[in-house]
Amino acid sequence: MPYPKTRGPRPARSRRTALLTSLLLAVGALSGVNPPNASAAVDPVAVTVNARAGLATVPATALGVNHAIWDQNLGTAETSDLLRDAGVRMMRYPGGSYADIYHWKDHTAPGGYVAPGTDFDTFMAAVQRVGAEPMIIANYGTGTPAEAADWVRYANVTKGYGAKYWTVGNENYGNGHYGSAWEADDHPDKSATQYARLVVEYADAMKAVDPSIKVGAVLTMPGNWPDGITAGADPGPWNQTVLSLAGPKIDFVDVHWYPGGSAAESLARTNHIPDAAYLLREQITRYAGPNAARIGISFTELNVDAGRTTQPAALFLADAYSGLLENGVFTVQWWNVHNGIGTVSEVAGQTDYGDFGILSSGACTEDGSVCEPPLNTPFAPYHALTMMKLFAQPGNQFVRAGTDQPLVSAHAVRRANGDLAVLLVNKDPDSAHPVTIDYAGFTPSAATPTVSTLTNGAAGIATGQSGSATSRTLPPYSLTTLVLRPAGATAGRPAAPGQPTVGGVTDRTATISWPAAASGGSPIAKYEVYRQNGAISEQLGETRSTSFTVGNLVPGSRYTVNVLARDTAGRVSWSSPPLTFATGSPAASACGVRFTTSGDWGNGYIGGVEITNNGTSSINGWTLTWTWPTAWQQVSSGWSATWEQVGTAVRVTPTDDNRQIAAGGSVSAGFVGAYSGPNVLPTAFTLNGIRCTSG
Repeated sequence: MPYPKTRGPRPARSRRTALLTSLLLAVGALSGVNPPNASAAVDPVAVTVNARAGLATVPATALGVNHAIWDQNLGTAETSDLLRDAGVRMMRYPGGSYADIYHWKDHTAPGGYVAPGTDFDTFMAAVQRVGAEPMIIANYGTGTPAEAADWVRYANVTKGYGAKYWTVGNENYGNGHYGSAWEADDHPDKSATQYARLVVEYADAMKAVDPSIKVGAVLTMPGNWPDGITAGADPGPWNQTVLSLAGPKIDFVDVHWYPGGSAAESLARTNHIPDAAYLLREQITRYAGPNAARIGISFTELNVDAGRTTQPAALFLADAYSGLLENGVFTVQWWNVHNGIGTVSEVAGQTDYGDFGILSSGACTEDGSVCEPPLNTPFAPYHALTMMKLFAQPGNQFVRAGTDQPLVSAHAVRRANGDLAVLLVNKDPDSAHPVTIDYAGFTPSAATPTVSTLTNGAAGIATGQSGSATSRTLPPYSLTTLVLRPAGATAGRPAAPGQPTVGGVTDRTATISWPAAASGGSPIAKYEVYRQNGAISEQLGETRSTSFTVGNLVPGSRYTVNVLARDTAGRVSWSSPPLTFATGSPAASACGVRFTTSGDWGNGYIGGVEITNNGTSSINGWTLTWTWPTAWQQVSSGWSATWEQVGTAVRVTPTDDNRQIAAGGSVSAGFVGAYSGPNVLPTAFTLNGIRCTSG
């Protein structure tokens, strides 16, 4: 996490920053991400909002921020009231990497600066004034399980604060185990294995004091350093090791994300979120042991490199918070409230102070040549957080939304009263974009929508009633939220079906089951099962029962489905929560493919394919094909075969010495794989037009 620039000794951060910067530059080179050309928009952007395609429900803890013990304004009424007004409902303490040097009993952080008026009780008073929940970081780096347990005792037994969420450490993979060190860690063994073992000790000690608390362990963001890297004697990369050993003892995982790069690059990287969330959940399911579905995901630090106090950070905040929350994250927390002036620059015509805070600290550069606005002046990300409060309220259900223009993104939520709110993000710094909005599963009324807009350089959000539900023009570099009333009455509709589950998944079929929906004004007539295909829903079938077997699926593909209830009067329920699953490969085939990876270095790896002829006759000449699951994966080079890639499609053909595969025999070929985002591996392979088994 970033440190204050204006006070006290600063722990080693520069090596980490340099490392991450170099990795991100490599990522940008691989992905071919370039800033958009500033050209006038002509054709309207097509926006689709699909209320049939339900996503996660907005939790009460959704909107969060970080508080730090170097911030002397942590406990002031003015600061707390500003956070309350922005809709903050979770606050993290005592401040990122400072947590691993902080000792709560004597309120000290050896090697760091502790401001007056920042002790734990002051923090809790601020939490209560804001109306939020605390998230507390127990000291792993220089602390002990007993110290953490004493903190739980003081907080919840002595003081009765009811602090529910506790994480063990901050960015503990940054302790030097992978070569870069910024996180304090006094343990002689700095491995992921040792961290996981001690998480178990921390969880046992803390829950012995208060069994009701939830304990979290630190993971890393898929596609970001050190994801994929195995160091020392660990059995696997950080996430795998921590989950395998500590999974049965934890209640959530804690992840940070600084996408880095230019403003355009960081804004483009929000499209990594669905695959990153999918991989995190897949890792939890695979490694964390029985009942892994209980483990939640929190993102407790986010920020950008370019435009931290100006519109790029605001756009990123709204887009990233929305993307993470709609994928089931239970809290997203900006880094941070106050931090201090950094490198001053001009971004999109506005002065950017390089400050990680959402509120001005009122600081000046060391030479006094530039000063921030007065203390607690809101920066652009603060206004974006306020926009999130207006857009996504606790209990709302996110529904799928999308656009046909990468510089414009869309998110939507459906509310209990039947209203629909749509958030539109124009990431183009120079051009306004007209949009047309199409709705599925929702019919807006003819009433003029309520519109809230945050434009580049604005001192706040402008709200009024204007335009129509189906078209408008988005100013350059802007956030726009529309709140729409439904046409017709919504009373009497059935309740949404419960959380679907899947069983009997093969390469072509899956059986989906769900808890029955409660009827409304009329009996339930049937259930409709839909697949999310981008922002479009494809109906897979309907049934009167609470189970349905879907056929004709594509092997090695990911599916997200929802179930809706329809009653005898034709009224349709809200969408069920989403269910995501992946089909496998055929149980038997004339060919088999084993896809392997090794030696991952953070944005690439050594890959291999072993092709087996399961048939009874020799194969003379072969072509192996697969499709990468994402657009940021590629084959950089290869050997023992001819390797070609067009778009996401890979084609592998033999050399003269391995074109023949005898019955029961196999051949192998290798390649260098590269990725610049979450590395979702392929599972479906075709040899000479035949689907192969894989494993």
